[in-house]
Amino acid sequence: MTLILVTGASSGLGHDTADALADDGHDVVVHVRDQARLTDTGDSARWKGVVTGDLASPEEIRGVARQASGFGRFDAVIHNAGVLHSPDVVTVNIVAPYMLTALMDKPARLIYLSSSMHRTGSTDLSRLTSGVASYDDSKLWVTTLALALASRWEGTSSHAVDPGWVPTRMGGPGAPDDLIAGHRTQVRLAADHDVTPSTGGYWYHQQVQTPHPAARDEGFQARLIHALERHTGVLLG
Repeated sequence: MTLILVTGASSGLGHDTADALADDGHDVVVHVRDQARLTDTGDSARWKGVVTGDLASPEEIRGVARQASGFGRFDAVIHNAGVLHSPDVVTVNIVAPYMLTALMDKPARLIYLSSSMHRTGSTDLSRLTSGVASYDDSKLWVTTLALALASRWEGTSSHAVDPGWVPTRMGGPGAPDDLIAGHRTQVRLAADHDVTPSTGGYWYHQQVQTPHPAARDEGFQARLIHALERHTGVLLG
């Protein structure tokens, strides 16, 4: 049995991921912005626990980390939460996963939700604090963080996953990708011990893909981590 945290699990891909893992017998802790977002009363009985907090708020991010740490060391953490069009795109999509990663005990496996749109993201890290960063930028940065950690922390694998353009609240009803395929890769990476590459990679529908070149550039990885440390005041370690 595996202890797994899924952020942004009140609906969409996060909920589907948590649901599939619980069906497979894993202990799943879900993060939601607030308890009211758990609209299905039957869900609460299925989870090992629920942690709450708005990932657009650095102070509440710290609170989520404290709550989650109360369950002990996770076998896997799936950083699923994200926003598409919002002034909080940087905080939710890259600052929150960075801070949670830095503040919690290192799990055996880390999975970060990316997007094919990361390929048009910018490497201009001044955008991190200027308020002009786009969704694409945030997804390039979180992909870079994932691949940086794959080589930085011995004993921890770290993967980035493009779930595809799927018909969730974020993707919209006309999205052409397969909703079920959208969560299967995350489930496999969180629970399957026989994954190649074992240390980490960039995935789309259970196949390893080639990401934006900057995501694998060690110099850019180091600059991103330094920028996040300065921006948040939280060292990665």
